[in-house]
Amino acid sequence: MSGPLAGIRVVEFAGLGPTPFAAMMLADMGADVIRLDRPGGPLMSAGDGRLAFLNRSRASVAVDLKSEQGRDFARGLIERADIVIEGFRPGVMERLGLGPEVVAGPDTRLIYGRMTGWGQQGPLADKAGHDINYIAMTGALHMVGPADRPPPPPLNLFGDYGGGALFLVTGILAALVERGRSGRGQVVDAAMVDGAASLLTELFAWRAMGFWTDERGANLLDGGAYFYRCYATSDGRYMAIGAIEPQFHAAFITGLGLDPADFPDHMDRRQWHDRALRIEAVFRTRTRAEWVETFEPHDACVTPVLTPAEAAEHPANTDRRVFTAGDAPQPVPAPRLSRTGSRIASPPGLPGEGGRAALIRFGVPTAAFEPLIGQGILRAE
Repeated sequence: MSGPLAGIRVVEFAGLGPTPFAAMMLADMGADVIRLDRPGGPLMSAGDGRLAFLNRSRASVAVDLKSEQGRDFARGLIERADIVIEGFRPGVMERLGLGPEVVAGPDTRLIYGRMTGWGQQGPLADKAGHDINYIAMTGALHMVGPADRPPPPPLNLFGDYGGGALFLVTGILAALVERGRSGRGQVVDAAMVDGAASLLTELFAWRAMGFWTDERGANLLDGGAYFYRCYATSDGRYMAIGAIEPQFHAAFITGLGLDPADFPDHMDRRQWHDRALRIEAVFRTRTRAEWVETFEPHDACVTPVLTPAEAAEHPANTDRRVFTAGDAPQPVPAPRLSRTGSRIASPPGLPGEGGRAALIRFGVPTAAFEPLIGQGILRAE
């Protein structure tokens, strides 16, 4: 293994969304991760499991946690790990006898990462939810979309990955640093509602200052500003505009063939609606490709809105290698470190694949897992 986390062992209890994303990040950074899958197959069976990119860079062992032998095996594996990641509802790991109070004593070095939607306690802790529910309860969803329509779901980036996985990884890495000083591990309690709310810190500040209103589609970054939004082109494509600063705003207006003198005080909200209508009409006179060519000489924060396929092939992205090449491109690991860079160590595998070698790498004797494979409690190929 290579990367900044080489030598760090992680046990991941297979989940959906933020849990595998967090484990993927740690694995891409060089951690030796074993994913404990369900014996019946992947949690989501739709599609080809070998294209489940969130499962890359690590091996899998399928284990029956409903059996006492399976739970004993999991406990033994955790004893050899530096980090545990789980994303079950509160109380599930405790009922399995795998909660932190059992596997992580007060002097343990184990870092126990927990990923939930609503947190480990509270009136909603036992309720189900998805990204859209978590961001709805933080005020984030209310801020997205036009005023005359319901808020559109911003994919599942805000709660699952931004507010969930990235905060879990941040907490785990912080705990690793602190463990280097104290020699002790701790529990990392990451809730998507916490992380999503934290992402809103600046917007809450602007709201307190009176710079942001609760009216959707009327603010600087929510499409209300004519210079920070998307416009349709004549071929049904779109251009994205982010010309906030005065110099970029002037370059944007100039690129449209208009006179910046006709657009003074671009932060005057009273002008935004009428100016947006005027600019909409201008953008509809050319195709997206023509507008890209038009704005190429201008440093105006104007870019085409690309499809995923287009993004993977755009010269700016291929030059930096933002995506892998081939018929099924995927984003490469981020961020990039100068000496101990991250990498995709292996393609996604099906439950059980790579498990034998990974267990041996963890120092698990073959006598401890071969009988369980024979009994059907484990699958490790």
